Amino acid sequence: MNEQDFFEAMTNVAMESYRVLKKEKCCAVMMGDKRFHGNVVPLGFQLMQCFLEVGFKSKEIVIKEQHNCKSTKKWTEADKNFLLLAHEYIFVFYK
Repeated sequence: MNEQDFFEAMTNVAMESYRVLKKEKCCAVMMGDKRFHGNVVPLGFQLMQCFLEVGFKSKEIVIKEQHNCKSTKKWTEADKNFLLLAHEYIFVFYK
């Protein structure tokens, strides 16, 4: 599945979540970013936009630090010119 297909599917998830969620109630979604050809791809903020576009309001953005990633040792021992993506976002939305 490519990114476009993923975000189309997540927009459907956002729409259905908005439909079934009671007024003034919250839902939370966790998402991380990725690196492609050395550049950060802000998947988290793209996901946030999917939820905002269907009517949700943003209540909180929590940044969760990742520990003990399987690939951390590989990247910390390599020569690199970038920072590790060692966080994920928890977006809290309300209706």
